[in-house]
Amino acid sequence: MLSVIIPASNEEGYIGDCLGALFASAAPEGGAEVIVVANGCKDRTAEVARGFAFRAQAMGWKLKVLDLAEGGKPGALNTGDATAQGDLRCYLDADVLVSPPLMAQLVGALAGTAPSYASGSAIVPPAKSWVTRAYARFWQRLPFARSVAPGYGLFAVNAAGRARWGDFPAIISDDTFVRLQFRPSERVQVAASYRWPMIEGFSALVRVRKRQDAGVAEIAAKWPDLLAREAKVPLGLSGILSLALRDPLGFGTYAAVSLAVRLKRGGAGWTRGR
Repeated sequence: MLSVIIPASNEEGYIGDCLGALFASAAPEGGAEVIVVANGCKDRTAEVARGFAFRAQAMGWKLKVLDLAEGGKPGALNTGDATAQGDLRCYLDADVLVSPPLMAQLVGALAGTAPSYASGSAIVPPAKSWVTRAYARFWQRLPFARSVAPGYGLFAVNAAGRARWGDFPAIISDDTFVRLQFRPSERVQVAASYRWPMIEGFSALVRVRKRQDAGVAEIAAKWPDLLAREAKVPLGLSGILSLALRDPLGFGTYAAVSLAVRLKRGGAGWTRGR
């Protein structure tokens, strides 16, 4: 059975589309449930999610909506895990839209007893602002985005894979933490896609990039051995120059965001990814 866990904090404007995309296809073979963990919400996130009960049932899905007074993604993930009944676990951001074949393909990829991690093929939809379009275009050509199953916004594990760690720790980058529990040979990217929006505007990109960098630094400090499993192909100077020549505007935008992150002071705790 597959359990899809969706932590959602003030996602009233996104959770409907997210659930609509999930329930556009029948539940995968073996059964499936969706657990929406509304946490610290001051809007109608939980109410909107509960409104999908009939559609979920019609497509063979079970739907549970938990409404936690306290906010925080790690706590929401742990509550969802404690409630989940499936031996396969998929962790999904509330603003992600899955394609109809994706869940069934993930179930197929996670079959077997060996520890496995899987994700879909991410699509970054066109942004409204030119700065985000330029940044996203360049970012998608970098080694991380081109690696196998980077898992941003959506990742799944089988039972043996989930046994690699206990509770989700109170850290910034839960997706990086989970991905690095697995060697590259244990990660699978299926062909089916999902849409992952990138945040709009320069200042927002700086804020999120600062969080991302801090998340990697936090993992390096607490679990230094994990980073050896990243297995990104280094670009090198020639690779950077090649990308810059192919897309000067994208390179300039990416470089400007990177510079602003280095100059910007202040904390880098959790912040919304879009």
